[in-house]
Amino acid sequence: MSLNLSVRCLDCGSEFVFNLNATACSTCGSQWLQANYDYKVLGFSLPSNLSRRQFNLWRYKELLPVDQFDQNLFLGEGGTPLVQASNLGMMLGLNHVYIKDERQGPTASFKDRQAAVNIAALKEAEISEMVLASTGNVAIAYSAYAVRAGIKLWVFLTSLVPEEKMREVALYGTQVVKVTGTYDQAKQVAVAFARERSLYLERGARSIPSVEAMKTIAFEIAEQLTEWLGHPAQKNTAGRPEIQWRSPDWYIQAVSGGLGPLGVQKGFRELYQMGLVDRIPAIACIQTEGCAPMVNAWRQNRNEAQAISSPRTHITTLSTGDPGRTYSLLYESAKTHGGVFESVGDEETFRALHILAKMEGLSVEPAAAVAFAGLIKLARAGLVKPDDVVVVNCSGHTMPIEKMILGDGGARDLSTTSYSMKETPVEGLLAALSELSAERFPRVAIVDDNPDARRLIRRILQARDNFTLYEAESGRAAIELANREKLDLVILDLMMPEVDGFSVLNALKENPNTAPIPVIVVTAKELTQEEKRSLHGQIHALMQKGEFLSDELLEEVRNVVKT
Repeated sequence: MSLNLSVRCLDCGSEFVFNLNATACSTCGSQWLQANYDYKVLGFSLPSNLSRRQFNLWRYKELLPVDQFDQNLFLGEGGTPLVQASNLGMMLGLNHVYIKDERQGPTASFKDRQAAVNIAALKEAEISEMVLASTGNVAIAYSAYAVRAGIKLWVFLTSLVPEEKMREVALYGTQVVKVTGTYDQAKQVAVAFARERSLYLERGARSIPSVEAMKTIAFEIAEQLTEWLGHPAQKNTAGRPEIQWRSPDWYIQAVSGGLGPLGVQKGFRELYQMGLVDRIPAIACIQTEGCAPMVNAWRQNRNEAQAISSPRTHITTLSTGDPGRTYSLLYESAKTHGGVFESVGDEETFRALHILAKMEGLSVEPAAAVAFAGLIKLARAGLVKPDDVVVVNCSGHTMPIEKMILGDGGARDLSTTSYSMKETPVEGLLAALSELSAERFPRVAIVDDNPDARRLIRRILQARDNFTLYEAESGRAAIELANREKLDLVILDLMMPEVDGFSVLNALKENPNTAPIPVIVVTAKELTQEEKRSLHGQIHALMQKGEFLSDELLEEVRNVVKT
């Protein structure tokens, strides 16, 4: 078995050797067990061992409950990229936002880690049949790995799971049982089925391989942040290795049952115990408002969550109504190391889904978008500070976009039927294409000395409408542009060297040819009352950088140019 791996009961403290088939403490019968390792030894040996290994989940094999990993089971799990979300961060006024892109796993969700470690442990223990309940992604991941290992899999899915996911599970040859009811009811049926047939049951947060698999997300983040930000300040502590890696200030994840953040929290705690990081980050667990038992308990300062029997959300993959003791463990961690439980509505989630696609080029499923809606909410509330290092788990894969998510206006119609049949087909098509000529679109100037800020505003406008866009990198260039081009709108920054935004505005208003041009001020400057008075009646809107979302700016622009 792995180096000095032991198991400790969270209730009575008894310790014993890890055995996958021993699902309860032999002393008190508790099913809440925790894997422990020799962290002092590993703190010195692990960094040097990693230099010779590939960047995937199994590079941390000394900290996983598998003795001899079977390479034939490997599908490429772990090693997912950490991507800087510069556009999203700039929009929120946050300087260090990173996305852990778990869509890049073999079945495109972070559940691949859980399936990979569990199936490897099952194969090693010569277990050939298992049972689990799922809302979709877990079932897909386990189906892929179970086939590879030759393990028969029974999956109990709630009838609310999207048909696309059900079909994908069935594609692998998994035995699918569709339960008409909630996810919690599907779990109850799965438990009864496994007990009746004496089959191995996937137990989520009570399963040692599951928790141990999820902590590898923390290990990877710590290594990757070090590449992004450099090594942290070294601490010379007697008997401890020097600090090697970086922890974020915040780790944010959408939560259903809570297994993911529970494992990630354990991962950062182990890194701290090994002396490889200097702190354990605050963890933000984000739930949907229609199924938020953890959030409800947190707001009442209770360490036990009251179950929700009838979840009311379109995001069915996050519809665990009873998180059980998992919440209590996360609650204790949040009280000790910092953290928060927050909920977001379905509408906020779909809005965040649009923003992430249009700002960062990432298309995600609604369950993953919940985490980003949570980030937006925490940033606007001031809980996440501008210089905080934030990592958001992009936990799930893209699903086919439904009309309820995309809404109207996702594409523009282009028809040739209204043009004369006397024209040749080519001429008719060219006539239709002329309707998309840039000359027909509103002409908007973006004025800012910061190229990243200009790029962000350009991205916002291009994402949802058609505009003819101009850019000016200085106040003087903006005045020249306004005199040269017939503009429908100027989006103006105030803080520019030499000729600032106030001077640009004065110049525009003093010239009869440019005075009618509407102006929207977008600035990071904290204005005095006198400055606000000077702008009154001169501009259409004043928007503070870092305090508006993309669609809010777009709405102001539309109000001016009437697109």
